[in-house]
Amino acid sequence: MRELISVAELSGIIIVVLTLILLRLVYVLHRCGKPFQNTAAKPLITLIVLGSGGHTAEMINLLLVLKKDRFIPRFYVAAATDNMSLQKAQTFECSSSNEKGMETAQYLQIYRSREVGQSYITSVWTTLIAIAHALWLMIKIRPQVILCNGPGTCIPLCGIALLFKVLGIRWSSIFYVESIARVQRLSLSGLLLYKLRMADQLYVQWPQLQRKYPRSIYVGCLM
Repeated sequence: MRELISVAELSGIIIVVLTLILLRLVYVLHRCGKPFQNTAAKPLITLIVLGSGGHTAEMINLLLVLKKDRFIPRFYVAAATDNMSLQKAQTFECSSSNEKGMETAQYLQIYRSREVGQSYITSVWTTLIAIAHALWLMIKIRPQVILCNGPGTCIPLCGIALLFKVLGIRWSSIFYVESIARVQRLSLSGLLLYKLRMADQLYVQWPQLQRKYPRSIYVGCLM
């Protein structure tokens, strides 16, 4: 009899915990998308996700218009097999930095979930490794702001950021800027962040794209 009561009590506790998690998730999803506020005007720990191809070039163009002293320190993250993006970020920092005597930027690599042409079977294992590595990076950095613009590398990082929000560990505001090359539809990364409501703000550069995805924000061409 005592065992039956214990099982019933345990079931009740599980139901209460799941209900609280569900309510917290609803709150987080409702709050995501609200205007970002930094009333204290303190520097924000910022994670910047870079990608191969034109992603890094577009991201650097975006960073040029930001008030860099508001986003300190800056952590640049690129895939472990991406040999160029972090070099471009370092060049950008050296050419534009005016924060004398301050360590304002760090450069990190993350395992890629799936390489181009990799089989889906083997990508299961590499995805698990990438998630574990992303978790370690998020615990280490604990960013307040995440900036990304398309590379798949951002998905595990943003997913963990959402998990941290639900668990009350850290609120990382996710800002996603869709590539200018995306005229009619979002990229896979953008679509996931949009459909799952992971991004606090999702920006597009074409008006027809905003009409198709009404929760996005049209900002015009940034290039």
